[in-house]
Amino acid sequence: MIQCMDSDNLHRRLRKIIGQVQAIDRMVDEDVPCEDILSQINAAKSALHRVGQVVLEGHIKHCVKDGIEHGDADKTIENFTKAVERFANMT
Repeated sequence: MIQCMDSDNLHRRLRKIIGQVQAIDRMVDEDVPCEDILSQINAAKSALHRVGQVVLEGHIKHCVKDGIEHGDADKTIENFTKAVERFANMT
């Protein structure tokens, strides 16, 4: 699985999200207005969604392509369907 992911890109994105979540935690302690906190939560959620898109894209370009070309196409399609369902439920 690791070969299908741009791990440097994913780690960079995840570190940014970790920083966003830590900032949200500080905002709660600093009595920042709720709407500002919600705005930051939305930004972190969007960034995490983008990470999911990057993972799914890598899965398609590498795992699915390889599985169809060199493996069990039916099993590959079944696994791809599960991946898309999991991604779709990330709302």
